[in-house]
Amino acid sequence: MAENEAAMTKMMDGMAVKPGGNIDEDFAAMMIPHHQGAIDMAMAELRYGKNVQLRRIAQEIVVEQLQEIAAMRLALGQPLSPSEPAPTQATSSGQSLPQPVSHSHSAHTP
Repeated sequence: MAENEAAMTKMMDGMAVKPGGNIDEDFAAMMIPHHQGAIDMAMAELRYGKNVQLRRIAQEIVVEQLQEIAAMRLALGQPLSPSEPAPTQATSSGQSLPQPVSHSHSAHTP
């Protein structure tokens, strides 16, 4: 729960952007932290969650939101953020994160 609260705080702080007058840049400046917040919360689910369906949804959120962040940055000519370890790669501390949930289809029902 602490990770989710930290993710929400970071997301809300990041979204508190003073409009610069360019609607496209303002949109991306608010949406990128919003998407990153979803990624951070999904990573907490992947680390600690037990429900296979929710873990599958969390995996999809990570992939989709990373793609959308990259697309927004590219649309504005902004550099892409340096890559972080994938959820299944070792972290800088050498610990591996949980392995992905295998499933036969990628669609989910809300």
